[in-house]
Amino acid sequence: MKRSVWGLNLLNSMLIVLIGAVIQLVGIYFYLRETIRGKTQPNKVSWLMWSIAPFIASIAAFSDGARWATLPVFMAGFTALLVFIASFVNPKAYWKIEIFDYICGFCSVLALLLWGITKEPLVAIIFSIISYAFAAVPTIIKSWKYPDSESIETYFAGLFNALSSFFALKTFSISELAFPIYLVLESSLLTILVYRGRLKDKHN
Repeated sequence: MKRSVWGLNLLNSMLIVLIGAVIQLVGIYFYLRETIRGKTQPNKVSWLMWSIAPFIASIAAFSDGARWATLPVFMAGFTALLVFIASFVNPKAYWKIEIFDYICGFCSVLALLLWGITKEPLVAIIFSIISYAFAAVPTIIKSWKYPDSESIETYFAGLFNALSSFFALKTFSISELAFPIYLVLESSLLTILVYRGRLKDKHN
């Protein structure tokens, strides 16, 4: 039976990844609920690009030989798409989009277009990460300034989902490692920012 790089058999690796996917869905449920109620205000630029980039990265990694390790990346895109759709349900859930948001969105699209020219899986993953990072900037700033407009449960669940990817690695290849590593770093940062902001509000 095939094993992951950590010696786990395929069944155990699949189980961990699936648990991560379920936790991601639970975490996004809270975000969707708060978005529909108007309590959480998602930045549309971030969530739209957060849905596109992981889809491309997971497809590229799959074509380069990755298998179950791509599921957490795919789930990041799928759940982001749900949030983007939900942001149109309640007008109060809208977050005002400023010029900087459009610039980040443009950079995200440009990164994806540049990948489209190359057609190489690794290049696709790298540009998807760049796109994802640009798209994250508006939400990172918003989480720093207005932590109450975000949901810490969602980012923590995303962190767990991203970590589950490492248990399904078949090799230590860049195509399998790159996007999960970035997801862990970004989810950790957003979780810390929102938690810091809420902790600060409690002491004020």
